[in-house]
Formats: sequence, structure tokens, C-alpha cells
Amino acid sequence: MTTHAVGDTVALTQRSLRHILRSPDTIVTTAVTPVALMLLFTYVLGGAIETGAPGSYVDYMLPGILLITIASGVAYTAYRLFLDLQGGIVERFRSMPIARPSVLWAHVLTSLAANLASVTVVVAVGLVMGFRTGASVGAWLAVLGILTLVTLALTWIAVLAGLSATTVDGASGFSYPLIFLPFISSAFVPTDTMPTPVAWFAEHQPVTAVVDTVRALFDQQPVGNDIWVALAWLVGILVVAYAAAVRAFRRRVG
Repeated sequence: MTTHAVGDTVALTQRSLRHILRSPDTIVTTAVTPVALMLLFTYVLGGAIETGAPGSYVDYMLPGILLITIASGVAYTAYRLFLDLQGGIVERFRSMPIARPSVLWAHVLTSLAANLASVTVVVAVGLVMGFRTGASVGAWLAVLGILTLVTLALTWIAVLAGLSATTVDGASGFSYPLIFLPFISSAFVPTDTMPTPVAWFAEHQPVTAVVDTVRALFDQQPVGNDIWVALAWLVGILVVAYAAAVRAFRRRVG
């Protein structure tokens, strides 16, 4: 990315962030569903779930809750991009000497900032509910890196949805399968408690590898091959989603 493109991206990102700061309810709304799920599973269902893992149930499920937080948050990226396209602001940008990729990258960086803020809120609530970890600074940084990669991968899917949608509901509706996916993984119960076909799917989908890696880092346990499987999934999704989004953007704006 050239210096000109970087400058344009910074300026457009500041524009998007100002919208977030003027309506901080976006971050609060993103955190409401994950927090509600934590309360439900911890205080209503948690006593009936046996994970066989050390620590409390909130320790076990927090990694999955963080992924649900991100999946909920990226829907706003698709929504905001769709409104920009429908409102003509993107066409206005095209008439100005602005690097074309900066329009998309501004939405992606805004999503990254907003989702990391929502994740911070959820972790804070988890600490109040009893989440505890002896993870080192290095482990926390590794968790941050993984969650950043998750956010970037899902955000580019959101960008593709925003570019392809024909209605506001369609722009944000893509996120429902992403929010549901952690429920068919090791996020809330061990996969070996599931029926065989479901367990096979849960073991071979990306959420399980990501959740197991983050959980191992929090528990100060070896991550094994899970981290490489997680990184392969996330990088693969990011590359494919980015390429598809860029192609869709070129088609959409000519």
C-alpha cells in the first residue's frame, strides 16, 4: 500500500470511528448477547454441564463467547458499508483523488477497533463472573493476535456481504450462521459428548481449533497442533474472503 493509500485509509478510518464514538451503543449492543449467554450458561445451565476441565465453567466457555462477540460485531461492518453504498458516499469518494482500496480498509480497521473494544467489555464481565487465568503476558498477546486474526477474517466476509446485499437485512443477516457455529464446537461442551456425526463436524470446523487454542493459552497448557490448525483456517478464510471482497468491490463500483 502506497503512502497516498495509507493516508487515505487513515482519514476514512477516522471518519468511521467518529461514527462509532457518536453512537457507542454499537459496542454495548454487540456485547449484550455474549454477556447474556455467559449469564445463562453460567448460572442456569452451567451446573448441569460436566466438561472435565479444571477451573470454573466460565473459564471453559469464555473463548467461545469471545468468538460470538466478534461474529456479532462484524455484522455492523456489512451494515455500514451497505448504507455507504446506498447513500452514494462511495460514489462521491470515487469522484475524489482517493485510493480505491482505502474505502474498504477503513471499514475493516473500524471493525477491528470496535470489536476489540467489545471483547474487552466481555472479558471484564467474565472477570466479574469469576473468570480467572494465570496466563503470562506472552500468552495474552498470543490470544490477542488470534482474536485479531479472527476479526480480520470475519470482517472481510462482512465486507463481501455488504457489497453483495440488496437489502439492509440481507447485509447483516449473514452473521447468524457465524454466531451459531460456536454452538457446534468445543466452545460449550466437549465434542466427545456429541453424537458421532455432529462430533465429527465439530472437530473439523475452524471454531473448535481456535477455541481450544485460546483455552489452552488461558489454562497455561500446551497448545499442540491446534494453533497451527487454527492459523491455517484463519489465514485461508482471510485470503479467500479478501480476494472475493476486492473482486466484488470492483464489480460494484466499476
